[in-house]
Amino acid sequence: MQSLRLPLFHFLYRTTSPLNPTRPFFQIRLHTRFQASSNYHSSQTTQSIKNDTVTHEFRFFRVYESGRVEKFHQTHKIPPSDDPITGVRSKDVVISSEPAISARVFLPLIRDPTRKLPVLFHVHGGGFSFESAFSPHIHNYVRTLSSEADVIAVSVDYRLAPEHPIPACYDDSWAALNWVADHRKGNGPEPWLNDYADFDRVFVAGDSAGGNISHDLAVRVGSLGLPGVKLVGAVLVHPYFGGTDDDAMWLYMCRDNNGLQDSRLSPSVEDLRRLGCEKVLVFVAEKDHLNGVGKNYVEELKKSGWKGSVEIVENEGEDHCFHLEDLNYEKAVALIRRFASFIKHQ
Repeated sequence: MQSLRLPLFHFLYRTTSPLNPTRPFFQIRLHTRFQASSNYHSSQTTQSIKNDTVTHEFRFFRVYESGRVEKFHQTHKIPPSDDPITGVRSKDVVISSEPAISARVFLPLIRDPTRKLPVLFHVHGGGFSFESAFSPHIHNYVRTLSSEADVIAVSVDYRLAPEHPIPACYDDSWAALNWVADHRKGNGPEPWLNDYADFDRVFVAGDSAGGNISHDLAVRVGSLGLPGVKLVGAVLVHPYFGGTDDDAMWLYMCRDNNGLQDSRLSPSVEDLRRLGCEKVLVFVAEKDHLNGVGKNYVEELKKSGWKGSVEIVENEGEDHCFHLEDLNYEKAVALIRRFASFIKHQ
């Protein structure tokens, strides 16, 4: 079987779809497990756990009759740091204690203290159910974007499903973006945003599930507004918008849904038309199971009547979120440079 460049943190292997044997499908190798449900207590006996039957099983986790959740990937976290090579500094901030929302803020090397910098609001991926803004590859990726694009980056750490059912991830990200906007008058809680942020040049971006959430943020800006802030663009990298074998998992994580036509899963023409930004950049990868999803999003956006501009970039021979595996890989470098160019040239 042909070897694929896949992000190591996904622990994916290729087989055929249980729903369609002719279609490539990706499953998880069960490398790590941890309990993630408040209904699970360490005092449970081994025998009771053995008797706990599986009621639901998806790509990233399984759920037991007791309510216990077993996730197939454990997220490692690293502290913020100052990078001696790029000069990018980072710090963690608490956006809300209840619900628990935090973020990591990145500040590029400041050469002119009087110059204002664009703001990049980043939303990590992970199937809405794992990963973190504080994991090593997300930290390194956003730090690289901050340096390459010369932006202040805010990487949100939202609550994960299914412990915190959808729409928690969407609402947390929206709350965090509003927290960023609260600095527009220069009197917010984070000095870096007060001192250096240009709120006429704000961008939202995300990978995979984070691309989906970033789209939702742009829709909310177009519908509800974000006073004092100009959302210039959105960057969606290998975004998820339904139409795959993971749809059942999304519907399970979002108990209050409108089925497969839910606008968060399958964006409506009305939502596409009201995107609150001027331009959109979509990345797709040739071998990604979400390749067609991303292309379809671009085509539907073009037909929706939205007045902005949309571009699509396809990486031939690559798979889902390949760029996060090795930031020095030539095609990952090219993706990041194209991403940065999108921000720099308005």
